[in-house]
This record gives sequence, C-alpha cells and structure tokens, in this order.
Amino acid sequence: MKLNQIYQKVVEKGISSDIRSKAAIKKNLSEQKEKFNKLEKKQKDYFDKDTLFNPFADTRIVYGNPDEKINAAIIGIDIGSGELLLADRLNQKGANINLTISHHPQGYALAQFYEVMDLQIDGFADYGIAMGFSEKSLLQRKGQIERRVHAANFNRNHDVARLLKLNYMCMHTPCDNLVYQFLRKKIDQAKPSKLSEIMDILYAIDEYQYAAKNSNPPKIVTGNKESRCRKIHLEFTGGTEGPEDIYKELAAKGIDTIVAMHQSENHYKKCKEAKINVIFASHIASDTVGVNLMLDQLQAEKNFRIYEAGGFRRIKRKK
Repeated sequence: MKLNQIYQKVVEKGISSDIRSKAAIKKNLSEQKEKFNKLEKKQKDYFDKDTLFNPFADTRIVYGNPDEKINAAIIGIDIGSGELLLADRLNQKGANINLTISHHPQGYALAQFYEVMDLQIDGFADYGIAMGFSEKSLLQRKGQIERRVHAANFNRNHDVARLLKLNYMCMHTPCDNLVYQFLRKKIDQAKPSKLSEIMDILYAIDEYQYAAKNSNPPKIVTGNKESRCRKIHLEFTGGTEGPEDIYKELAAKGIDTIVAMHQSENHYKKCKEAKINVIFASHIASDTVGVNLMLDQLQAEKNFRIYEAGGFRRIKRKK
C-alpha cells in the first residue's frame, strides 16, 4: 500500500466506528467545504485541506510522500525523535523502514487535536444531557487544551522526520473509536453487575494482560470489586478528557460507573464527588488495543512488516 492509501483507510475506519452518526459527520465535512469555498484566495493558503475529507484533526500525514509504497513501519503509542532515530539506525542494518506511525498526535495534528473533542457532545446527548450544556462546558475545556498546546514546540519531531527523510504520520481518534466500540460491545454483551465483572472483561483482553504483567494493570480507583454497576460510561474517545462538570450531569442521568483510559486528579475528584465508580483501564494498554485493531484492518488489505516501539506491542486478533 501507498502511504496515502494507509491514511485514507485509517480515516475510513475511524468514521465507520465513530460515536457520531454518518449523517452528522457528512454534515461536518460539508460545512468545512462551504467554509473553504467562501474564503478569499490568500486565506485558502492557510486552510487545512485535509478537513475536507477527514473529520479527525489529530490524524494526519505529518511528513512524507503520500505516493510512496510502504515496505515496513515502526509503530508506537508515542513516536518521537528517539524512535525516528531508531528507525534510521535499523535502516542502516537493513530494516528498510519507510514509515513511522505514532498513535498520539504529532506536528500540526497536535497543534489542533482539541478540535476532535466536539464528538463528546454526541456521546453525552445519548444519555439525555442537553446539548447546550455540553457545548458550553466543552467550549471551556477546549479553550484550556488549546491554550496549553499553543505554547508547545510541536514541530520538533516533524523536523527530525524531514531531515531523515522518513514518512511520519499519526492516527489517534480513529484508533480510539475502534477500542471504544470494541469494549462497548464486550460490556453490553456481558452486562456486568459488579465492578469485579468489568475487571474480568478487561483481564480477558491480551493487551491488558500484558500491561498487568508489566505493573500497569487495570485498577478500581473509586468503589470496590463488590460495588454494583448498571449504566457504564466509557471515556475512550474524544481526544482527551472532557469538562469536569459533566460528571454531576452523568450521575443525574443514571451513570453509576465510568471506565476510563486515565483521568486527571481533578476529573477523578469530580467523579468521587458525584459518587460514580471509576475504573482506570490503563492508558497505554487501551491505546494499544485501538492501534492493534486498526492494524488488523490495514494488514488485511496489504501486509507490511511492523517494528514495535514507543510502548506498543503488536497483538493480532483472530478473525
């Protein structure tokens, strides 16, 4: 496969597993086209044209030749300067790596990744939370994230890839969408009634087993194994954590348990105040599930060699 075919396939799989409806995503892309068409010629030079077909601001080809055929890829949850140099060193030994893939956003995809947070509004609406409340709360949270990343030196790794002439891309929310749907299906089928049963679901998944063996297991951080659960919310997609004041609203709608990849201390405290059970599934293990699910799709199209790095371990799922 060519680099651009991989990129297009990642976007396609991300859309098909999104919590938003296909109509909502189509409308979003249509609005981007209208916005672009209304711009003056000079303004169009600054417009991110990928937004015309890709609704995920945190998923991009950061550097490279879209038409290059991919031989082998080094893939990590985080691929930075060290891993890019590692790829170059492995190539000196004959590895023939011509693609580096980071799960977490890099380059200009990091600079704008907070834009994907809007999809959380649709998730909260499914519980009956007013969109007006979610939008206003999320707008404040997005502002926090935007101000934080605006100060970042986000082109450092891009420059390393450019100097080494290594294709470099990131695939974030599409993979998070896949692990969200994967775990949502398992929980809905199992219908756990206690937190211990949710833990059993997680421990039956290879990536969480690997994490547990390496001292990063799933953990119950609010509640205990015998705590009852019925309505379970997953914090697995949407770029990053949402607004802190959403937990009181979720509790009012009957959410008694949250399974999250991770939470900040403030988000954890707000869950505790709202009397919501919380399980940390393990951040890197959860990301690894999503990346593995995406690679299962990509390698079904065309197999290419994968080098594991940056906290990632390749685990193939049986068809």
